[in-house]
Amino acid sequence: MFRHRLSVSRALLAIIVAVYCLLGLAYAVNTPKWEVPDEPAHYNYVVYLAENRCFPVLQMGDYPHQYLEEIKAARFPPHMSIAPLRYEYHQPPLYYVLAAVLYKITGFLGFEGQFLALRLFSVLLGSLLLLVAYAIVKEIFPHEEFLALTTTAVIAALPMHIAMSAAINNDTLAELILALIIWLSIKHLTSGLAARQIVLLGLLLALALLTKTTIYAPAMLSILLALLLRAHLEGKRRFLRQLGAISGLALLSVWWFIRNLLTYGDFDLFGWHRHNSIVVRQPTTTEWVSRYGLARVVQDFLATSFRSFWAQFGWMGILVDSRIYALLAALSVAIALGFLIFLVRIARDRRLITLFQWWALFLLLMVFVLVTGEHILYNLKFVQHQGRYLFPALVPIGLAFALGLREWMTIVLGLASRLPLPERCVGALPAIVQGTFFSLFYAGFLVLDLACLYLFIVPYFQG
Repeated sequence: MFRHRLSVSRALLAIIVAVYCLLGLAYAVNTPKWEVPDEPAHYNYVVYLAENRCFPVLQMGDYPHQYLEEIKAARFPPHMSIAPLRYEYHQPPLYYVLAAVLYKITGFLGFEGQFLALRLFSVLLGSLLLLVAYAIVKEIFPHEEFLALTTTAVIAALPMHIAMSAAINNDTLAELILALIIWLSIKHLTSGLAARQIVLLGLLLALALLTKTTIYAPAMLSILLALLLRAHLEGKRRFLRQLGAISGLALLSVWWFIRNLLTYGDFDLFGWHRHNSIVVRQPTTTEWVSRYGLARVVQDFLATSFRSFWAQFGWMGILVDSRIYALLAALSVAIALGFLIFLVRIARDRRLITLFQWWALFLLLMVFVLVTGEHILYNLKFVQHQGRYLFPALVPIGLAFALGLREWMTIVLGLASRLPLPERCVGALPAIVQGTFFSLFYAGFLVLDLACLYLFIVPYFQG
């Protein structure tokens, strides 16, 4: 029976990943070039690195605000070059090095082939993210296939995430590396890591530092929490050795920060000061508050972040039907309520989950809090009400979604068990209810994915 369930679970996981890849391909092919936020600037970084074999330097003029607005409004016509859009040149280099290698390898395909290959590279990274997300939940709840598969399906079928992971940017690589760090950190909570796994964790931290600044805090916090929580079992001395080994390996990335200091000066380790100085005319929150008032800005922040977390495409200009947002809002409230019921239950009876599971859920909660905090802090300076900035926390969000859905499933199962059913039906109720909930949820999301692409994105650019 166990082997049968395992084979079914693996088959479902394979289907989820395969369907995600097909959807990613569909979004990559049907979304016109450059019609994903910041894609031209990311592409220019890749091309510069591939052709010049050195890292670009962010300079004044690399963010031509007026030209960017004009080319977006014109929908990137061929006669308007994307070459002036270079404002991502300050980004850490790992994604761009990998993408530049792919760019060179696929040179024989011509521009169209290279461009599609770069988009599909992100889809490949996204498929690996799904496997790691599944592994994380299985590490926490080893016998809860429903939670692992539902968490994976949430990430795989979120329309906005598909759109962003079918584009040229460093987001999906950052999410993948952070997920790998979370996975190893939670494994350390479970049974401790072997020496080679500690080395791998240190190398992953170095890669995270070379990928995207938005994952620095959650990556380091995940590792530190895991080491601290494990220290009471393994002792202070072992904790210090592990922390020293991971920190030492993370220093393999220090060359990039030294390069930034030498390039930009003024202790600009991350290139942020240079970036902030060149993005002139980008709207700031202070300006918007003085113009529209604090209440209006907060309302816009919450509403736009919600919509763009689920489905707000292009350069934030393609919205779906308001009824879809209403349904998504109702779903979000219902799932949040279910998750709250779960938290109340485990708070009342701490024996429902193990101490390790408490620690693991706390670690994921802290990742979510940090990512959300970064989103809020960034918007205290610049107006960037984009829910996609929450995507580094998709594993905690997906697991919360799965736990909330399971609570409703448990309630329905309890009600159904009171019905006068034949004994054989009562015995099959858990599998029937579980399968029904998962199937309805997943099928509904797939319909939403296809509707977003073929009823909103494609018609928008054909109009």
